[in-house]
Amino acid sequence: MSTEQLITDHLDLWTGAVTRKSGRSASQGRELTGIKKLRELILELAVRGKLVEQDPNDEPASVLLERIAEKKAQLVKEGKIKKPKKLPSITQEEKPFELPNGWVWSRLPETYYSISPNGKNVKSSEVSEEGSFPVIDQGKSHIAGYHNDESLVIHIPNPVIIFGDHTTARKYIDFDFVTGADGTKILCPVLIEPKYFHFSLLHYDLENRGYARHFKILNEQLFAIPPTEEQHRIVAKVDELMTLCDRLEQHTGDQLDAHEVLVDTLLEALTRAEDADEVAAQWARLAEHFDTLFTTEASIEKLKQAILQLAVMGRLVEQDPNDKPASVLVNAIIDERNRLKDDEGMRTKASDTIDEHEIYLSTPTHWSWIKLGNTAKFIDYRGRTPNKIKSGKRLITAKNIRQGYIDSSPEEFISEEDYLEWMTRGFPRTGDTLFTTEAPLGNVANINIQEDFALAQRAICFQWHMGCIAQFMLIQLMASAFQEQLKEKSNGMTATGIKSAKLKEIPVVLPPISEQHRIVARVDELMALCNQLKACLNDADETRKHLAKSVVAQAI
Repeated sequence: MSTEQLITDHLDLWTGAVTRKSGRSASQGRELTGIKKLRELILELAVRGKLVEQDPNDEPASVLLERIAEKKAQLVKEGKIKKPKKLPSITQEEKPFELPNGWVWSRLPETYYSISPNGKNVKSSEVSEEGSFPVIDQGKSHIAGYHNDESLVIHIPNPVIIFGDHTTARKYIDFDFVTGADGTKILCPVLIEPKYFHFSLLHYDLENRGYARHFKILNEQLFAIPPTEEQHRIVAKVDELMTLCDRLEQHTGDQLDAHEVLVDTLLEALTRAEDADEVAAQWARLAEHFDTLFTTEASIEKLKQAILQLAVMGRLVEQDPNDKPASVLVNAIIDERNRLKDDEGMRTKASDTIDEHEIYLSTPTHWSWIKLGNTAKFIDYRGRTPNKIKSGKRLITAKNIRQGYIDSSPEEFISEEDYLEWMTRGFPRTGDTLFTTEAPLGNVANINIQEDFALAQRAICFQWHMGCIAQFMLIQLMASAFQEQLKEKSNGMTATGIKSAKLKEIPVVLPPISEQHRIVARVDELMALCNQLKACLNDADETRKHLAKSVVAQAI
């Protein structure tokens, strides 16, 4: 089977797999993992000699390897490079796979020499958009800017590969440039077709191998050398196939963009519905097309957020005029707040008044607003760090608090003695809600842990004055309306956070308690449906992965 046929016969495998990166916009945070795997397969076939046919008339690579050694010796004699270290012979056990006839294994350092930057590297503060020479930074995929100092320019004899200790990026450069970072390695291939040298380096898996050790790991690799003429044929074929991948990526990306616009439009129409009856009608229309609308993890997450938003707007279930008004519940919460303040000296408190401009959500008239700081005691251990040990009392940190649940990983502990000394501000209980104030901001989860545990910094425990509101409050705190309030009131550049004083003053809305129960039940029902959709999606992805592995195994 030709490689073109391998691609076209299995288009659904390559274009169907999409991974969404967290914290990014739709287009920025999407990776077409199927096509990424296809690119990796093309490189794998190229360096194994399975991409183009061999020609028995080609000069064998063993002759080329001898000429490479002669060329490097000449460069040493001319004083252009240092004498390379003698490398050990390659054993049979080291060879990762069998090469075609005419190919030969070498150690990577045998195939190139390094060019040292002239003088000092250019600092980022010295780079501008004006100048004569492009600045190349090892860790970026683009030209950083321009510089005017001729003495720092690298005049390359032929295309080179830029590599660095602090990155796994490998860049093909075919023009004179200035280096822009310490640790930049400039690899110049000797008598190897530069593009073949480049994508052979791209083929090496260097990820997760240790910071500042990537170049050492790179140099430990074996390099498969084809005959020179075959190198040219391989490069031409790789260029052709990568262009095909580019077209697939563009086409698939356009389809996904259109799909996201459609999902966004329909969900926006759903959240604009005036009442529960209209929501039910809109939902029925969506349900008819679930199989075509909610086919990505991102679209299912958007559906979940729409459900939460409808819940806190009072559009998910019908109101019952026989319910006790929410003002009765709010008064009971305020009474309990005052009791805790008088009897136990509780300090958690917020303003009792809410101005009209603070209301950020349209809700039913019989619902009531109250400041978050008046609904719960805030148990806050920010600004302190306990001593961690291998076993003892469980420590829950911000890393354990995910959106909607508490993750058991990572597991951290403190001693019994430290626990008693540490937990002086209050003890979290089952049914309370945990909230992350920074890195990440705004993750919330209700406590379902039965045993005692300590609470670390960057997390607050909301101990509700009326425990019956916990489930609805979890929904409200996860909904986009409240999350937007957090963003508006947060501070910080790299790690945004919110101060407790500001958090307490954010208004929240409360329906009658009977309606809260109905809303929670409906949200649970719809979230279960979303999880079913996601499970089906994951099953389909797993099937695709197994099929893709099978196709790749057959090809290799």
